[in-house]
Amino acid sequence: MGEQGEHHADYAHFDGLQREEALQLLLDSYAALAADQDNWVCNLANASSLLWHAYRSLPLDVNWAGFYISRTENKQELLLGPFQGKVACQTIRAGSGVCGAAAQTKETQVVPDVNKFPGHIACDGETKSEIVVPILSDAGECLGVIDIDCLEYNGFGETDKKHLEELANLISRTCKF
Repeated sequence: MGEQGEHHADYAHFDGLQREEALQLLLDSYAALAADQDNWVCNLANASSLLWHAYRSLPLDVNWAGFYISRTENKQELLLGPFQGKVACQTIRAGSGVCGAAAQTKETQVVPDVNKFPGHIACDGETKSEIVVPILSDAGECLGVIDIDCLEYNGFGETDKKHLEELANLISRTCKF
């Protein structure tokens, strides 16, 4: 895309799709956009837009979609990366909150009610549910996390987990951190 007569913004059309279709289109769109680009800022900026538009097209009230990146100088801390939504926490310690738990355990965290998650960090007090997926290197190092917040309880499930883990894998293969 981006050639004469084509527009990158065309990737953001998710209206009328079921959740699985929208998430598959997100994956396909990310793969196409990242095909000739390995800069993590550029790719994650587009990925956060794709996440935002895909989830906002569903009957789901998502209020934040983006990334936290493991700091190169301090692997025990995540730093705010590209995102869509309200201003967010800038740093999160590994093991703290949902993002920190995903980074430390290297496992996806699907949280149906953030108020019941021990140590939840409320960047936005209106958030009710959250999913956080670690982005792992081939060596198993946590490079960062995908973080999506929702204003509804039980916003995310297995379909989201499956597709977002696939996105994390694509990001790991297409970005130089």
